[in-house]
Amino acid sequence: MSKVFVSYKAEDRRRIEPLVRALQADGYSVWWDQHIGTGDEWRQTIERELDSAKCVLVVWSKRSVGPDGNFVRDEASRAQKRRVYVPVLIDAVNPPLGFGESQAASLRGWKGDRSDPNYQAVLSGVRRIAGAGTQPKSRDADQVPVSRRAVVATGAMTAVAIAGAGGWVLLKPSRSSGAQSIAVLPFANLSGDPGQAYFSDGIAEELRNALARLAGLKVVGRTSSEAVRDEDAATAAKKLGVANILTGSVRQSPSTIRISAQLVDGGNGIEKWSENYDRAPGDAIKIQTDIAEKVATALSATLGAAARTAVTIGGTQNADAQRLVIQSGAIVDNSFSKESVEHGLLLLDKAIQIDPNYAAAYARKAALTIAYGNRFSEDALQLAQTRADAARLASTAVGIAPDFPEAHFALATIYSSNLQVAAGYREIKRAIQLAPGNAFMLTRYANFAGGIGHGDEALRAVNKAIALDPLNKAAYNERLRVLYRARRYGDVAEFAENLKRQAPQMFDAPEPVGNALVMLKRYREAQAYYSQMAPDFWARLTGEAVILARMGDREGAERKVDALQRANGDAASYQYGEIYAQLGDFDRAFENLDHGFEIKDAGLFGLKVDGLVDPIRSDPRFAALLRKMNFPS
Repeated sequence: MSKVFVSYKAEDRRRIEPLVRALQADGYSVWWDQHIGTGDEWRQTIERELDSAKCVLVVWSKRSVGPDGNFVRDEASRAQKRRVYVPVLIDAVNPPLGFGESQAASLRGWKGDRSDPNYQAVLSGVRRIAGAGTQPKSRDADQVPVSRRAVVATGAMTAVAIAGAGGWVLLKPSRSSGAQSIAVLPFANLSGDPGQAYFSDGIAEELRNALARLAGLKVVGRTSSEAVRDEDAATAAKKLGVANILTGSVRQSPSTIRISAQLVDGGNGIEKWSENYDRAPGDAIKIQTDIAEKVATALSATLGAAARTAVTIGGTQNADAQRLVIQSGAIVDNSFSKESVEHGLLLLDKAIQIDPNYAAAYARKAALTIAYGNRFSEDALQLAQTRADAARLASTAVGIAPDFPEAHFALATIYSSNLQVAAGYREIKRAIQLAPGNAFMLTRYANFAGGIGHGDEALRAVNKAIALDPLNKAAYNERLRVLYRARRYGDVAEFAENLKRQAPQMFDAPEPVGNALVMLKRYREAQAYYSQMAPDFWARLTGEAVILARMGDREGAERKVDALQRANGDAASYQYGEIYAQLGDFDRAFENLDHGFEIKDAGLFGLKVDGLVDPIRSDPRFAALLRKMNFPS
């Protein structure tokens, strides 16, 4: 029998999780509707657990005291009759009439600290009614399941630690976008099966991507949205610099899917729009489309035929196919191993078999195929084959949905891998035109623009990516690369020091900083950055070889080349070219660079702007190599 029943409004679920974890850590068995199993009769299960609980902790919030809080009031009434009622406030509200006689403890702004006096007051009320808890469990025991996306999203977990202090704000998010700015937080999984979390998270990601295609909307990226998943709307909005928060939940059974969505004003926490959808499981896609359209309308975005198309483009009307695509992404996100990627590709194949016109499935399979080839190919022939397969898949996606941004983005990745620079630039620019609010694409676009010498354009793109995804360290580190490629070496060093001082968890790119310091002839400082990498890492060996070459130690530089060769073989052809350029051995430099072009070494992508190859720029062979790569003007 459960000792403590927690009554709350389902839309407040992520705000309740710290309280549940704390009570469990203090030895209580806690029942909340996260425990409803698939196929259970929801009302009967809740009624049984409510009537058998020794203590009912009722959480009053803006939602639960509002017109849609009838279930919470009903549960509170039963608890009062049984004299097991313990009220808690998480917002600045008064309990409804009839529930204010008992003093309510306030947990407004509480983040889970069990030593906090306010939590201790709640715990005292629970102990008074339910008795003492059993021996407290270990910190890891019986924890609330955490979504795999929250764990693996780049920088998400480290971002949470610094977001509270606001130290990450080097390019401060602002609300300059006004009412047309939004963060889509991960939807809560209320299905009772932690294994279904990928689907509720996936629905939020589908909505995020759809809204990012609408010109005029500022849509926060995935990493930052997931980093604040446990915050209330006002706190999340403040940290992300947006005016609106979209939150929701998903509950599934074999016969029904319930999706709830709420659009909340980030300034005052007041609900602007909400809707509950109780449908057959196959209607999930229609529900997503309806939510996206209504949210955009509520934010005053123009939703003509073109915008409605942007919401649904590239998708499918088959719920099983969509579920397979979402599941594929979850598996690969959780572990990028050879086996997991192969499993993800198999699921995408099944989705395409179900719906041969599912452009998103083709585009995602293309992107995953190129990643698989680049990471796991055993030889040049296999690598070439995976790239050819990926190109075919991406072209199919474009053929099905010519204006689907993810398809053009996949093509850009393939072209750049093959050192077809102009074609890649054309495709990635098209992707950004079609999805101007996609932070991930903007970060990659900044990398591309910087590599072809469009430094100002690259800096604008990466600054926008940071504004859209301010808790994602990938964008901050890309900014260092953009500054390096723009030859703003002093700015690289300054930005790195600011980042390390204000938000050290966000810094993860010592290579461009070391290279910039080399160009500034600050070799001791450069070595300090190179030393942050593993001793046999290619970037460290290359940087150290360049320092030795510049200091006249040819023998030492050659030893670094030997170590680089042992660790990387031909894959470091571009780096050998950099080192020999610094050593003044132009013939060996071009020998390695030409070989790099033959095997499509991705390092050559930076050839046009890399300061480390400056010694060979005046050689006619350099211009010839640039022409072969067909850099755009």
